[in-house]
Amino acid sequence: MIENLIKDEFPLQKDLIYLNHAAVAPWPRRTSDAVQQFAIENCTYGASHYPDWVKKESGLREQIKCLINAPSSDDIALLKNTSEALSVVASGLDWHPGDNIVTSNQEFPSNSIPWQAQGDKGVEFRAVDIQGKSDPEKALMDACDKNTRLLTISSVQYGSGLRMDLIRLGEFTRKRGILFCVDAIQTIGAQPFDVQAIHADFAMADAHKWMLGPEGIALFYCNAKMRDCLILHEYGWHMVRDVGDYDKKNWEIAPSSRRFECGSSNMLGIHALSASLSLFEEIGMVTIEKYISDNVTALMNELEQHPRIELVTPRAANRYAGIVTFKIDKKDPADIHRALLSKNVVCAQRFGGIRFSPHFYTGRDKIMDSLEILFSII
Repeated sequence: MIENLIKDEFPLQKDLIYLNHAAVAPWPRRTSDAVQQFAIENCTYGASHYPDWVKKESGLREQIKCLINAPSSDDIALLKNTSEALSVVASGLDWHPGDNIVTSNQEFPSNSIPWQAQGDKGVEFRAVDIQGKSDPEKALMDACDKNTRLLTISSVQYGSGLRMDLIRLGEFTRKRGILFCVDAIQTIGAQPFDVQAIHADFAMADAHKWMLGPEGIALFYCNAKMRDCLILHEYGWHMVRDVGDYDKKNWEIAPSSRRFECGSSNMLGIHALSASLSLFEEIGMVTIEKYISDNVTALMNELEQHPRIELVTPRAANRYAGIVTFKIDKKDPADIHRALLSKNVVCAQRFGGIRFSPHFYTGRDKIMDSLEILFSII
């Protein structure tokens, strides 16, 4: 059944080998249909059906709540991207001189720049070297001290593909009274993700990678206990308690995470992401995780047999997700990347090597074809 569903939902060009879901993913057919239907509705009816759009927005919050096991849909804000969500946290906390932030030295700029920007408040930014460490979590925990206010980490490192033990880090931060922030963009949609199990205070992810949605919309989870702790820097009609009462002068901030959404919702993105997530609901995250794991394992098994290829992504089953990064001896990764793209193998150049990131629907034949092309190039 899932094979037929994959065939129906992903009509990619037959000569295309798409291994770049850690960057920007193709949409399922149902997402394209939802966007087209929304566009036609706008064209023919304008905003006559706006109440239905608001229901779709509420429904998406419920979908996300279930996807990440949030306690309530009130914990979910719909923002533009991961960077905005991280900035809401970084600029919203009441920092004190001498506070420090602990993270790794492998973070995507979205999870470093907002924290580094707090330096003018006397906040120290500690980027811990986790490369080649047998216990990267211990390295992070060892960097924490009595002045550590927050630990922020990517659930899976975008370059190396290293998967972090979030439960362990969450337990540590909870016991030490340290805030825990997770950039989950390389996990949500690829593996089950549970904000309660990891004791996350904050978690965020764009839609356009493993969730197979559009750019311009992202989820932001904020633990209910932390909502009042974040100072707001953006205000507008949408973040008030009595949204829609435009004549009320004595407005109040919404008690829910809608407080982080200052203006009009991205209704086009909401319809698209809701459609994409319906596919994950239909198949189930456990099944999706298994398909991705099987694809990644097959890739690694073949790559490590080549004498000139060095795997960067760890091989231990609990240390990888959907990313496989590798280097080729005496070869410029930029040259290899260009050659792969010229052969319709869509991938990325990251961490000094080549990054492949197949999704659950990626056929094993496509993976083997990509390897055949790669081996012929090198």
